[in-house]
Amino acid sequence: MAMTWEDVVAVATALPEVEEGTWWRTPGLKVAGKGFARLRVEAEGGLALLCEPAEKEALLASGDPAFYTTAHYDGHPYILVDLTAVDPTQLGELIDSAWWLRAPARLRRERTRA
Repeated sequence: MAMTWEDVVAVATALPEVEEGTWWRTPGLKVAGKGFARLRVEAEGGLALLCEPAEKEALLASGDPAFYTTAHYDGHPYILVDLTAVDPTQLGELIDSAWWLRAPARLRRERTRA
């Protein structure tokens, strides 16, 4: 099943204080005002999603065609995701991880207690 931007928004906005808006003049998602995902409208398309550098390396090394990068993102903690090829469960986990990386400590503590 191919994922869409609307699917990404639905998963992300179920997390605390996530808002849909624009980021770098493209559709984006922010937690407490800080961006963690954006829909790329550039030629290569895809979803730019915040991630740990080690996780980015592992995803790229996995050979899974759903994950890629461009020279622009080299050295940056963002993985590019092909929404037509990504496993929905894995994408949900990656969105959750991106939220944890960007959310303020207060939100992370509240979520841990819940």
